[in-house]
Amino acid sequence: MAERDYIGFSTLAEQVHRKSVKRGFEFTLMVCGEMGLGKSTLINTLFLTDLYKHRALLPVEERIEKTTRIEKKTIDIEEKGIKLRLTIVDTPGFGDSVNCEDSWRVCTQYIDEQFRQYFTDESGLNRRNIQDNRVHCLLYFVPPYGRGLRQLDIDLIRRLHKKVNIIIVIAKADTLTTSEIKELKARIKADIEQNGIHTYRFPDCDSDEDEEFKQQDRDLKKSLPFAVVGSNMVLEVAGRKIRGRQYPWGVVDVENPKHSDVIKLRTMLISTHMQDLKDTTRDVHYENYRAQCISQISQHALRERNKLKRESTTSNPEITETDRLLLQKDEEIRRMQDMLDQMQEKLKSSNMESVVDV
Repeated sequence: MAERDYIGFSTLAEQVHRKSVKRGFEFTLMVCGEMGLGKSTLINTLFLTDLYKHRALLPVEERIEKTTRIEKKTIDIEEKGIKLRLTIVDTPGFGDSVNCEDSWRVCTQYIDEQFRQYFTDESGLNRRNIQDNRVHCLLYFVPPYGRGLRQLDIDLIRRLHKKVNIIIVIAKADTLTTSEIKELKARIKADIEQNGIHTYRFPDCDSDEDEEFKQQDRDLKKSLPFAVVGSNMVLEVAGRKIRGRQYPWGVVDVENPKHSDVIKLRTMLISTHMQDLKDTTRDVHYENYRAQCISQISQHALRERNKLKRESTTSNPEITETDRLLLQKDEEIRRMQDMLDQMQEKLKSSNMESVVDV
C-alpha cells in the first residue's frame, strides 16, 4: 500500500490496549466448599499471595451450628505494568452444619444481589463509573474421599449453574492415586450429565489460532474437573525452589502437571479464559437476570395500568387526564415489551449457537 493510501485504523488495537491497561482489569472469583478442603491455600497458590494470613480458625463446637456467610477480600495485583483488581468471595461455613439444606441460599442471594446492584446502577443517571461486583466465576471444591458428587453438591450447582460460571475442582488430590483421580473425574462427569448440570463450557478455538494454543485448549478440556493440590510452603529440592508439600515419602510439587492440575487451572483462569468468563457473565447470566427484571417491571406496569383504568371507569369515564396517563402507560409497556422480545431473541440465538458448538 502506498504511503498516501495509509489511513491508520490499524492502530486501533494499540489504542484499545493502552486504554485497557490504563484503566486496569477487574475479576471476581467465588470459592465454595466445605471447610478443610484447602480453598484458601489454593487461592494463595494460584495468585502467589497470602490472602488469609490473619484468619482465625474456629473450634469445632462453634462450627457445628455455624451458618454459611460471605467473606469478601480484594487485592490489587500488578504484573508487567498490567493491573488486576482481584476480588475473592469466600463462603466459610458452607457444609459445616449438621443440617446443610439451606447452605446454598447465601450464595444465590449474594450473586443475585450483585446483579441487582449492577442493574440499578446501569439504569441510573451516573453510568460512567459503575463498579462491577458481579461474580465472574465460581470454583466449587469437591472432597477427594467421595464417590462423585454428593447431594449437597448437586443441590448447590443446580441452583447456581444459570447464574454463574461454575468450575469444579477436586481438592487435596495428593490423597489419591493416579487411577483414583481418573476414576473420580469420570464419576463427576457422569453425575453432571445425569443431573442436567451446566458447568462452564470452554469456547472453541478459532480456526486461525496456532497449533500450540489449540493443543493447550484440548489439554485443558481433557483435564476437567481439575484435581488440585495447594501449598503455602516454598521448598528447595535439588537446588530448585518450588511450591510444594513435604511428606515422609517425598515431595509433592504443586506446579508439576504429574502431581496436580494447578498450572492448568491457573492457565485457564488467568491466561486464556478470564475475558471469556467475564463476557459470558455479561452476555448470558446477567442478560438472563436483566430480562427477568424488565419482564417483572412490565407486568407491574400492566397491573398498575389496569388498576388505574378500573378506577377511572368507576369514578368518571370523562376524565381526560386519566386517559392521558393510560396512554403513557401503554406506550411505556410497549417499549419495555419490545426490549424484552429483543433480549429473548438474542438469548435464544446464543443458546442455539452453544448447542451447535456442542
